[in-house]
Amino acid sequence: MQIIALERELQRLPKAAGESILREEARALWALQQEGLVRSAFFRSDRKEAVLIIEAPSAAECEARLGRLPLVQGEYITFELIPLVPYNGFARLFEP
Repeated sequence: MQIIALERELQRLPKAAGESILREEARALWALQQEGLVRSAFFRSDRKEAVLIIEAPSAAECEARLGRLPLVQGEYITFELIPLVPYNGFARLFEP
């Protein structure tokens, strides 16, 4: 199942802890990418929030695995998960 995960900021990251936790976040996200969960990671151009393209067996598993990210555990961010299904509209092109 493919899922789009949209980051939502819950609270500002304190400057004192910022660099350290952001490095840990990058390391954890890299691990999820190497495991095949995160297929692509982007930042939105209009604000500094992540957009992830996920491949997971279910939205529940996706949520559980993203829940291990340091910024999620620290309640600085959360993700809105949008499960996707294949587009079937092309079938209209082949109807009699």
